[in-house]
Amino acid sequence: MNEKKKPDTAAQFAEAIAICRDIFSKKLQDYGTSWRIMRPISLTDQIFIKARRIRSLEEKGIDNAAVNEGIEPEFIGIVNYCAIALIQLELGTGDPISPDEALRLYDAQIARATALMLNKNHDYDEAWRDMRVSSFTDIILQKLLRTKEIEGHDGRTIISEGIDANYMDMINYAIFAIIKLRF
Repeated sequence: MNEKKKPDTAAQFAEAIAICRDIFSKKLQDYGTSWRIMRPISLTDQIFIKARRIRSLEEKGIDNAAVNEGIEPEFIGIVNYCAIALIQLELGTGDPISPDEALRLYDAQIARATALMLNKNHDYDEAWRDMRVSSFTDIILQKLLRTKEIEGHDGRTIISEGIDANYMDMINYAIFAIIKLRF
């Protein structure tokens, strides 16, 4: 019998993360940690811009894009900005930090998001594999609107998960999109 081998989600996730981390590392060389000045609400808006551009490209078609960049770089940007937002939630805004410290903090936040993904993926039995990339875009946009609402309540919730959980979910949905686009 010719059984189809199931894709290795953890390996594909690690590969997509390596792509995002490489971009993050290179931008650290170009810009340093200038993002340390940004408040989480500004980072939420930056992520929103990326997600809206993806949605626009999905609806208009990539061939109609005015800027010759695809969808995948925007998902990579979402991953990296969400990691930065998680760092900023932890540290607060402040002075630049060393690139080595930034990478250490980045890795720690990505590890948290990965652990969350592995647990949820186990419970949901890889349901994301049957989803469309456009659904990931919509879910990310929904998470952004939720995050903005929570930010409007000074980060307080009554029953819902907090801002950090939404950023981690956005990382994971963006990584799933990268996997779907690449593999």
